[in-house]
Amino acid sequence: MTNSNATQMASLDIPLQRDIFLRSLISELAGTLQNVVGQEEAEGFISIVGQNIGEWINTTYKQKLDQKKLSRAQVSDILIDLKARINGKFTRENSDNDKMVFTNSQCPFEDKVLNRPCMCMMTSNVFGSISADNLGYAKVELQKTIANGDNECKIIVYTAKTAESQSSDGREYFGLDD
Repeated sequence: MTNSNATQMASLDIPLQRDIFLRSLISELAGTLQNVVGQEEAEGFISIVGQNIGEWINTTYKQKLDQKKLSRAQVSDILIDLKARINGKFTRENSDNDKMVFTNSQCPFEDKVLNRPCMCMMTSNVFGSISADNLGYAKVELQKTIANGDNECKIIVYTAKTAESQSSDGREYFGLDD
């Protein structure tokens, strides 16, 4: 490419940077999975990726905090912090001994998550694996999701088996005994 062509190409107003490219790539992969193997199978594949990412993030925070196990307060803070680092806007709605409730007004995948609910398995598995590893048990319920057209996400992380948690929809995660 000549210098003038390179200058002309570089000056075009095309919204293409690494971030949007990678979000688009993940969205298209998720959409293809949903269309080819179905919603449930796509969630299964993305759950595996989410589990691995959750383990990596959990290990990183524990190393940086020099902790073998994180407290409930630390887990809650980490779940908010990790989402903020990837441009999510999660807040803690409330927390008690049995559950943590989070809301989110901005998905890290932004508009690329729309009609791709299988991508929410990243949040479920990351939150579930970190919570279960440190607190022994987690059940993550995605009550509302931006991917499904809600104006926000509402995620409940149950950390104890209670009547409420057992009657909820969600995925269970179990920690390993040390």
